[in-house]
Amino acid sequence: MKSTGSSRRESDARSRRATGPGSGSKQNQVYQSLRQRILTGGILPGRPVTLRGIAQQLRVSVMPVREAVRRLIAERALEMRDNRRVCVPAMTPGKFDEIVFARCHLEPELALRALSRMDDTAMAEIDAIDVAMEQARIAGDVENYMRGNLDFHFAIYRLSGAGTLLALTESIWLQFTPFMRLAYGRFGTADLRPRHPGVRQAIRSGKGKALSEAIRVDILNGMRLTGELAFAGTEMVQPAHSELGPKRKSKP
Repeated sequence: MKSTGSSRRESDARSRRATGPGSGSKQNQVYQSLRQRILTGGILPGRPVTLRGIAQQLRVSVMPVREAVRRLIAERALEMRDNRRVCVPAMTPGKFDEIVFARCHLEPELALRALSRMDDTAMAEIDAIDVAMEQARIAGDVENYMRGNLDFHFAIYRLSGAGTLLALTESIWLQFTPFMRLAYGRFGTADLRPRHPGVRQAIRSGKGKALSEAIRVDILNGMRLTGELAFAGTEMVQPAHSELGPKRKSKP
């Protein structure tokens, strides 16, 4: 594993902060804050929220909230119910299977591309994130568990240098994380198994095929649980799970 590359990492950090014209504007700050809430399950499916309510929570006027919501609707993270309320779009079996398919193809590729740019500093960051995530899992801290999972994956993917693939992956995460939050909220995290030892081991081995497979297995495990719980108790047909394989047996 490389021990150099600090200048490249600094450049990557600058590019992540510079998200385009007006990246430091109030409008963009509201967008980033609202986006982060969705990614960590701060807006749950089936619970519409008003633009004014969001504005009050973020302590801003309604105008930048309206623009942020418009952008998130374009990313399929939110949908407008009427002129004043927005919600997370409903999940369908077909949409769920598309998300699983996209994740299983995009994210292993991002990890593979990131491997050659991995250094000791990046590995230390990834280890620290996973340790904190494991502590949250044991404590049943759903919010920080989900934040850790998000940070873990994208600490790897952002090293890929594949901006288009990264943007597609971020958009996909916006569409499923509220349902993952709902699933973990129902059953907690303490009984889950640690998620990422295989990924970390594969990174250290430097073997791209092993890393791609470890990421794919992690995706399938997480999405299987999310799908089973997201559709539990509904009249909807269960997802086909074309990538997931057979459903797990329910606990007695």
